[in-house]
Amino acid sequence: MANQNRTINMRLDSASKEAIVDAAALRGLKMSDYIRVVLVAQARREVASAGRQVLSLTPAEQLQFWTALRQPVRTTTRQRRLGRLMRGDA
Repeated sequence: MANQNRTINMRLDSASKEAIVDAAALRGLKMSDYIRVVLVAQARREVASAGRQVLSLTPAEQLQFWTALRQPVRTTTRQRRLGRLMRGDA
């Protein structure tokens, strides 16, 4: 039973499928083989990272995260009210 193959069905928009077909062609693979090679490897990396409690981000995700951290925090009226209440200023 451990060596049985399983099927996965997925829906893709045309542009996504074309990108996968092109990437597979660059490696000389069929689309299904490419998806298996890339997806399984990525899934294993993510599971291993989660076990080490490591957050892995792409360069674009790193930039987005850093930008979000650098933006000043704007508190809501309710948050300011709660702050005054907790300080005893209310």
